[in-house]
Amino acid sequence: MSVSLAERLARLDWARIGTSLDEWGQARTPALLSPSECAELRALYVDDARFRSRVNMARYRFGVGEYKYFSDPLPPVVREIRERAYPPLALIANRWEAALKTRVSHSADLAGLLALCARRGQRKPTPLLLRYEAGGYNCLHQDLYGDVVFPIQLTVLLSEPGKDFEGGEFLLVEQRPRAQSRGSVVRLEQGEAVIFTTRYRPAPGARGHHRVTMRHGVSRVLSGERYTLGVIFHNAA
Repeated sequence: MSVSLAERLARLDWARIGTSLDEWGQARTPALLSPSECAELRALYVDDARFRSRVNMARYRFGVGEYKYFSDPLPPVVREIRERAYPPLALIANRWEAALKTRVSHSADLAGLLALCARRGQRKPTPLLLRYEAGGYNCLHQDLYGDVVFPIQLTVLLSEPGKDFEGGEFLLVEQRPRAQSRGSVVRLEQGEAVIFTTRYRPAPGARGHHRVTMRHGVSRVLSGERYTLGVIFHNAA
């Protein structure tokens, strides 16, 4: 790509992203990372020194596959996505908090959020790499690591669909009050991101906005190997 990662993030249509998040709880972006940047991140997976922990998903009945949480310092690309995507998402998050009348106010920059996390005992970085082989999947879940929860996160697909793997679509399910759940499937291309709801989002109703709970996961990988980068903004205890 001829422009920097900072420029790619700045050029995203954040107004459209906000509208999509409001309506569907998710928004797909154009490619944020080049194929070579994706390959560099995938290559880190075998370097255990870059990670603070590894999770076998089957062991905890989370699904089939594994993931590793990065340790500090984060890789430069991961750090830059986390720092530069946060401010426009904080504007959306604060609009949501106001709609739900929660009295929560999110810091304008990532440093403020991480300082709050530290005061609440949440000091472990949460960005991660996930790897699925054929037959792998991720059960519907929420990424909550303590009292401090930023309501939006993102995932970047690092593998090439149709070449590196088949299947393995990103899933999002919305649990609506007094109604059946609504599901979404997001099919990403390599380097693209899906920005989505961490826990719940506001939805308009007859008596104002109410909370709509959302969970995300990954459908079964039919063949090959699928890598993704997960960027969660709040830290873990």
